[in-house]
Amino acid sequence: MPLSQRDQVTLLKDILNNHQSDCCGSVSECQQVERLVTSLLTNGEVNEQLIPILNEIQKYSHGGQSTSDLDTHITSHQTQLSEWVTNMDSLT
Repeated sequence: MPLSQRDQVTLLKDILNNHQSDCCGSVSECQQVERLVTSLLTNGEVNEQLIPILNEIQKYSHGGQSTSDLDTHITSHQTQLSEWVTNMDSLT
């Protein structure tokens, strides 16, 4: 059974919150974030104001997959992680 859009957004926020609070993560989490964002963007029912945020998150996850130091990548995005989750809360 596929995840609903609401479930996808909740899972995305959970992963981003964990990255923000733990200052660490895994490549597989970045891959999952990218899959979630891609699914939300192709859904067509997502709030238009959420699209730029999802595009930024997609760049973040892609960068996380290709970096040699994921923890530093996550730490350098602490402010954005918090802003993304806050903005998603207000738009969903």
